Amino acid sequence: MSGLSQDHPLTVSALTLEIKGLLERKYSKIFIEGEISGLKRYPSGHVYFTLKDEGAQISAVMFKTYFDKCPVRDSLKDGAKVLLWATATVYPQRGNYQLTVFAAKLVGAGDLMQRYLELKNRLESEGLFDSSKKRPLPFLPRKIGIVTSPAGAVIHDMCRVMTRRMPNIEIRLFPAKVQGADAPATLIAGVKYFINSLASEFKPDLIIVARGGGSFEDLFCFNDEGLIRAIASSPIPVISAVGHETDYTLCDFVADVRAGTPSMAAELAVPEKTELLKRLSYALSSVTSSLRGKYENQAQRCDHLSDRLANALWKRSDWCERQLQRANSSLLLSLASMRSKCAVYLKSVNACSDTLLSSLNLSLEKKRAKLDQFDAKLSVLSPYSVLERGYSLTTNASGEVIKNADTVKSGDEITTRLASGEIRSVVKV
Repeated sequence: MSGLSQDHPLTVSALTLEIKGLLERKYSKIFIEGEISGLKRYPSGHVYFTLKDEGAQISAVMFKTYFDKCPVRDSLKDGAKVLLWATATVYPQRGNYQLTVFAAKLVGAGDLMQRYLELKNRLESEGLFDSSKKRPLPFLPRKIGIVTSPAGAVIHDMCRVMTRRMPNIEIRLFPAKVQGADAPATLIAGVKYFINSLASEFKPDLIIVARGGGSFEDLFCFNDEGLIRAIASSPIPVISAVGHETDYTLCDFVADVRAGTPSMAAELAVPEKTELLKRLSYALSSVTSSLRGKYENQAQRCDHLSDRLANALWKRSDWCERQLQRANSSLLLSLASMRSKCAVYLKSVNACSDTLLSSLNLSLEKKRAKLDQFDAKLSVLSPYSVLERGYSLTTNASGEVIKNADTVKSGDEITTRLASGEIRSVVKV
């Protein structure tokens, strides 16, 4: 038998045909259940897809003849759970085994699709997808954080597009897994890294969560509830750029903006510098032209107002001069009248002054005569006038007049006033 010794080796084709025969004899007609993924119909009418469950997947083909006869052909789509009647065979040109499907029966929505729809409905009812919560993207971001795989063409394509459109843009990558069971945790870590970096030296103006195309199952990590809530809580605007334009994940619904592809996300995130310069130049020209026109209009208006103001000032000046002359004439007349009246008043005051002075002198003479009378009487009644006739007046130390000798005692000081001078003495009894 060929292949049992090195002298008689098997060819690749021979081995493949033997395996094909064994497989088809063992599994010529089987029923197999699984979930459809990556279904695609070609122009030939043949339909190719992957049948998978949680542990494995297998390629499948349903040729046009069988597909056209299938009653549920319109329901065969990604995520559909089906029961197939098929033959397991080998495709020799590629050396991989596959299912050739003769008939299909719809079992129900696939587990992944069911989980997707249930989570979508629950999060939507919480308002996480509300359009009123969507924020506009920054017009000219200076720093952009990207959460995606460091391998593959996605990050390189995005960086190339961004730096071409805006050469001085700063981009930082958080390397994350974008497929498999471990992917959600790394994607969440990436989003939170850029959210927390607001307090560090790198403060992104925009976050992009990206990945290239793939099957519904490949992209399912972008339907993780933790990732959706992390994006919803982000204070930084987020662009979701997962898969192709026909692919939708829950990230697309919660993000502020959905981009059909990562390259489209790069174009949405960064304006083109040359286009901005053109727009700026056009705006500058428009503003300059508008300002020049407004300046000329305002200059003409100022000239016109200046002429009107000069005319008004001249007219007002003439009016003021006339009013001043009129007031001056009136003032001169008033001064002449007041001068005449003042002369009359002055004569009257002088006459009154003479009369008043005569009256005052007469009254003063009368008062002086009366005062002389009082003085003569006072001199007659004054005790001091008696002293002139040789009498004296004695007072004690308190200034009281001593009328009786009994009111003094030995040792008292007394004062005796004479017509001229005083005598101080001490009493001796």
